[in-house]
Amino acid sequence: MKIYRVGGAVRDKLLNYPCYENDWVVVGSSPEEMIKLGYQPVGNDFPVFIKTETGEEYALARTERKSGVGYQGFTFHTAPNISLEDDLIRRDLTINAMAEDADGNIIDPYGGQKDLRRKVLRHVSDAFIEDPLRVLRVARFAARYHHLGFTIAPETEALMKSIVNRGELADLIAERVWKETDRALCEQSPDLFIQTLRNCGALAALLPEVNALFGVAQRADYHPEIDTGIHTLMALQQAAILSDKPAIRFAVLVHDLGKGVTPSHILPSHSGHEARGLPLVKAVCDRLKAPNEHRQLAMIVTEFHLLCHKALELRPTTLLTLLKTVGAIKSPTKLEDFLTCCTADAKGRTGFESRDYASAPYLRAATKALQGLDISDIVNSGVNGAEIGKQLALRQIDALQQLKDTYHR
Repeated sequence: MKIYRVGGAVRDKLLNYPCYENDWVVVGSSPEEMIKLGYQPVGNDFPVFIKTETGEEYALARTERKSGVGYQGFTFHTAPNISLEDDLIRRDLTINAMAEDADGNIIDPYGGQKDLRRKVLRHVSDAFIEDPLRVLRVARFAARYHHLGFTIAPETEALMKSIVNRGELADLIAERVWKETDRALCEQSPDLFIQTLRNCGALAALLPEVNALFGVAQRADYHPEIDTGIHTLMALQQAAILSDKPAIRFAVLVHDLGKGVTPSHILPSHSGHEARGLPLVKAVCDRLKAPNEHRQLAMIVTEFHLLCHKALELRPTTLLTLLKTVGAIKSPTKLEDFLTCCTADAKGRTGFESRDYASAPYLRAATKALQGLDISDIVNSGVNGAEIGKQLALRQIDALQQLKDTYHR
């Protein structure tokens, strides 16, 4: 029985890139022996065990054979005579098909180290096409390592296109698509995930609402980059600079979906795109089974990002409604997440990347003014709850009017 560190931990160690988890492969053992040694079995698809001292996963070396459709359409076989090389060849990319033994020696039967030096994402074997999820995984690695200069091998991109053209992405379950998308949005260059999917045709299959934004014109005075899809990628770049929260990055990705269905006769204007975008954002969240945190922020940003951009022009009543809807008065976190999304949208335009976003400090000042109101006299006056609410709203509107009259940018 031999144990090897495999996959991402080996890859990132060689790249001197941060990695926070280990995967292990066990060669020459059996489920019975693993249990006897104190490992705890988990999962039903193939033998994986947890080492209780560390909580890390140890998988028996295995081979696999395509037996159905989609990510789960495989039959796995484990046995003590399956070699490390047999296990590694089933992996997606050469840089993920390396192992490290207990002495620190690297086992690299498929040229992973060479591709690390060349900065190439290359498939291990033609079995790559058997798993449609690998299209998303390669796109995620492109987003992860783009800043280091990594590119996708042309022959690997050709296989990704082949998977898409055969319609196999339709067999992926929503949870797997969401997991890869969410992880990709957390990478250093999430815009490269979207661009890579678009290059191979996968974006049209998985996120047609986002794909529809490319080629749609916008007013050049507001958007010098013109193309709505390009603006979305630029805004996503800014979101990655401003925050590492996946919910923020997702909200920025989908905030302009309404522009993809703007009636052609009003282009390049996109009047009303916020309302048109709401059902599209809902559809994406429903289809991918996005968490509530992502859904709620995406809906708020989609509906109100234009109002946020015009914050200094808003009447106090409109501003109060905006802050209440965002949840700003009760939750500083909700306010900051909303402002971060809107800032990314504003900066995600050609020539606007380094400009200050004036709406953010103004809305913070407005929220602070509302939070500092003392209404003890109203409460102590003995009026009922409804009347308290009315008088509070009047006092809030007055505070926002005073701020508007005295605020200096």
